[in-house]
Amino acid sequence: MKYSYVYILSDVNNKILYTGVTSDLLKRVWEHKNHVVEGFTKRYNVTKLVYYEEGEDIYSAISREKQIKGKLRKKKIALIEKVNPEWRDLYLDLINEKTMSL
Repeated sequence: MKYSYVYILSDVNNKILYTGVTSDLLKRVWEHKNHVVEGFTKRYNVTKLVYYEEGEDIYSAISREKQIKGKLRKKKIALIEKVNPEWRDLYLDLINEKTMSL
């Protein structure tokens, strides 16, 4: 089964939040961190992965992305802080998980 992900990125000061969806979270966050794709995240240097959740398919991930995007900022912050109260960059955790599974 191929999973999909909805994720939230932030800038280093946790002022800007960006919500996205992907089928390859590790690759997509790498692209954001390395400014591979033009757009919002590159312009505002939004590169810190602060939240993600796994969905069963791309359609459920897109639906969840729309739900999150529709929330007030304080609700998004509560969602992040429920699983990541220190606002750590979770990208390194993903890399470590990938390395451990090899």
